[in-house]
Amino acid sequence: MKDVVLKIKGIQKNLDGEDNTIELITEGKFYKKNGAYYLVYEESEISGMEGSTTTLRIQDDKILMKRFGTSNSKLIFEKNKRHKTSYHTQYGDFDMEVMTNKIEVDISDLGKGSIKLSYRLVISNAVESNNQLTIDIS
Repeated sequence: MKDVVLKIKGIQKNLDGEDNTIELITEGKFYKKNGAYYLVYEESEISGMEGSTTTLRIQDDKILMKRFGTSNSKLIFEKNKRHKTSYHTQYGDFDMEVMTNKIEVDISDLGKGSIKLSYRLVISNAVESNNQLTIDIS
């Protein structure tokens, strides 16, 4: 397991065209296990999920994002595939659907590189947004 620095940038655009951008730099852990890369980091107040731990499992052209703590979710990002899941928060449970448009992974065994995702998110068949997520690992 290696200590890494993660620069995370998320852009969320709602159907009215309004952008919401979140940027954060945090420390995390990187390791490789059974042919997959893993990134683990603690969420912060900036992301609105303080008290949660996020784990990314990156394998081939598929990324699994799990969050545990104050909010629990499991998102699967796989190009041109639709994945349904549940999002558990302190305010209640919501159904979510993720449709990934673009996934770019460029990570070395040394734990350096980047992840770029572009996806559509639908929550409880009502809230819809187009999202971009970039994670730079150093």
